[in-house]
Amino acid sequence: MNEFYTDYAEYMSRFFPGKVQKISVNLGTGCPNRDGSIGTGGCIYCDNSSFTPAYCREGLSPARQAEAGKAFFARKYPKMRYIVYFQAYTSTYRKSADELRDIYTQALDVDGVVGLAIGTRPDCLPDETLDMLAAINREKPVFVELGVESLDDTTLRMVNRGHTAAQSIDAIRRLAAAGLHTGVHLIAGLPGESLDAALNTVERICRTPVESIKIHHLQMLAGTRLHTLWREGKIEIPSFGIDQYLDFCVKVVETVPRHIAIERFLASSPPLKVISPKWGMKNHEFTNLLINKLRQR
Repeated sequence: MNEFYTDYAEYMSRFFPGKVQKISVNLGTGCPNRDGSIGTGGCIYCDNSSFTPAYCREGLSPARQAEAGKAFFARKYPKMRYIVYFQAYTSTYRKSADELRDIYTQALDVDGVVGLAIGTRPDCLPDETLDMLAAINREKPVFVELGVESLDDTTLRMVNRGHTAAQSIDAIRRLAAAGLHTGVHLIAGLPGESLDAALNTVERICRTPVESIKIHHLQMLAGTRLHTLWREGKIEIPSFGIDQYLDFCVKVVETVPRHIAIERFLASSPPLKVISPKWGMKNHEFTNLLINKLRQR
């Protein structure tokens, strides 16, 4: 908790006494803009392996992955409680509401699990899935993390997102109307977008019924389509240093009202995969710099 904005710990305290830890699991559902349903190749910046923990193995059931995650964290947090985080790809894609209900229920039955976090896209939330999630949410909290990234349609097309800004706004409203705890994922510094344009997306998101925002800078990772396009001179990426990004994050904090939590500000991928920017900084280290900068204002 800090004096400037609602962070993730303070947000979680609205639902749980004490600390909770996310355990990532991989449902293996893929994405509609990878398999040809709406497109191929996926988002040009995406490398799921860059944020998938070693214990998160697609061949195991989500419940077994959750048990493995518990074992991983138990060494450091023996009395921790957990949220199972369906993080990889699009976790509401290619499965019916009944199939997903069974999977989510099994995850919730793991000892110590107190809630679910569902990572998905604006175009993969049919009504029956929303109804199912809302029913679970009446028993244990369900946090839906919606990949929005930008509210500029030109940018969305450039990075091959496969959905529109209007679809994002509609999905946020439908999730909130269903009583679900709605968060959005945003990326600053996407191709063709200035930091001012990213701030405009933040401002617009704050006028929707979201509960949380997770924002970070764009990282160009080796082997991604973004890296290839950049190397071939076919795409330009906005260049800014850590001081510029700190100034941007100050503006984000000043823009986001206190009832909306800001979960994080920095991406953190394996250093060997990062082409740029090479800041070599963890999220908590950046947050400390940001808090110090806010205190100087």
